[in-house]
Amino acid sequence: MSACKDGDPRVQRIAEAVRVIPDFPKPGILFQDITTLLLDPKAFQDSIDIFVERFKDKKITVVAGIEARGFIFGPSIALALGAKFVPLRKPKKLPGEVIFEEYVLEYGTDRLEMHVGAVQEGDRALVVDDLIATGGTLCAAIKLLERAGAEVVECACIIEIPELKGRERLGGKPLYILVETEK
Repeated sequence: MSACKDGDPRVQRIAEAVRVIPDFPKPGILFQDITTLLLDPKAFQDSIDIFVERFKDKKITVVAGIEARGFIFGPSIALALGAKFVPLRKPKKLPGEVIFEEYVLEYGTDRLEMHVGAVQEGDRALVVDDLIATGGTLCAAIKLLERAGAEVVECACIIEIPELKGRERLGGKPLYILVETEK
């Protein structure tokens, strides 16, 4: 991991708290495990604090967390910003009426769902997840929120894997990350 936010010692602490597991879930993958970050209360708090500092003056009304690790960071950020938290879930996990956005995976498709009415026309949304790789999930989240009438202000992730070029798929939508993986 390499820290990349202006030499902020908090970001270095966050980068050092993320564990990399080779060949998981299959050979050739370097899995970025944030569970070790969650075991470090100072690094975990630092990650929330940095995001809140970044977004406190952007009039965010919705923090949308992508299942499942976006659920870890999103609610705390939403509470600190005085915004509502909206979970974006995998299929058939939300009760009641939902809208959805399908997206392509390496081997097939998946979809994100959101409750109808969770987002209102004119809401200013922040999309939160732990990591951006190819960008497919973030793109689906952006499309889903925008279709519901929200303005997606920015996306925020703890980790970016730059060589997978996910940022390029976001259609120019701003992306704020704390650490990049090393090549």
